[in-house]
Amino acid sequence: MEPLTTAAIAVSSIIATKALEKTGEKIGETVWNKINQFLTTLKKQSPHTVTAIEKAPEQPLDYGKAVLEIEFAAKANPEVAQAEQELVTAAKAEPNPNFIQYIQQLADTLKSQPQQPSTINYQKLADEIKTVIQGSTFNAPVTFN
Repeated sequence: MEPLTTAAIAVSSIIATKALEKTGEKIGETVWNKINQFLTTLKKQSPHTVTAIEKAPEQPLDYGKAVLEIEFAAKANPEVAQAEQELVTAAKAEPNPNFIQYIQQLADTLKSQPQQPSTINYQKLADEIKTVIQGSTFNAPVTFN
């Protein structure tokens, strides 16, 4: 499975779970546990992504950006990749038909979003790379020419 597809299913699973809980429907314990494990693991790598996902669907989420950030985190950290894959496997095995339907709706939303070229914030990118490589103790100045 392509990494972008895997990341999209992971994001959709989290959003679908939250939406179904509001209607009183429940999902399986396995999916719930895998969502919590995935979010905990991803939060170490990309806390702003987790915050954005947790606020959806109440606040609009840029699904494309979230998927790309999860893909980047999974490539940078095997623990995130493993948690992501476990969540996708659990989501695919979920017997609740409304859960599967909601994931499909979110996947369609993702496909229909216009793919616009993104502007790169080099300071933010440098800060993220710094965090991945050295943790949070980086004191050298970053300069772009």
